[in-house]
Amino acid sequence: MACLILFIGKLKILHDHLLFAAAPSENIVRITIKIDENPSEFKDAMLELKQGMKISMSGPVGGFYLKENIPSLLIAGGIGITPFRSLFKQLEEEGDSIRKPIHLLYMDSKKSFLFNEELDAIANHPSISVTYLDSRDGLYQEIEKFTSLYDNNNNSKYFIAGPTSMVNSIASYLQNNGVLKRNIKKDVFYGYK
Repeated sequence: MACLILFIGKLKILHDHLLFAAAPSENIVRITIKIDENPSEFKDAMLELKQGMKISMSGPVGGFYLKENIPSLLIAGGIGITPFRSLFKQLEEEGDSIRKPIHLLYMDSKKSFLFNEELDAIANHPSISVTYLDSRDGLYQEIEKFTSLYDNNNNSKYFIAGPTSMVNSIASYLQNNGVLKRNIKKDVFYGYK
């Protein structure tokens, strides 16, 4: 997560919940945003950006990274795939250091899965898998499969990214099914449904 300040002419626009899609090894700044028919002032400003324009950024900040070599379940809802793309690109760069299972559940009811070709390529690694889902029921079934295989001693990590209601709902579901709160990391995308 980062803070981005855009200066367009005399207009200054602050956005304090911006997520990176690029890994540090890529040497670029890559963000992902969803723009609908009535974009916010910030998204309008993003559309006005041209190569060579100056922006100010601070960050990234937060604890949304895979640092432990333990089974991990990554759960993305829609545009919540953004931080996982970054994580996967970094894992790809690190190569064979991955020894524990990492499973991504990517749910999008509209089936417009962003980065799917990149994710599929990274999932060729024997410890990484990706499942695309379009329903909450399918998501819960996959979560149950993962927890029954890997979470016998609450020794797995769960990462959830997406809209507020989805992230909170899945975190509650995990806790109600015995996952300790300390094993759940959340990255909430404010302003998305």
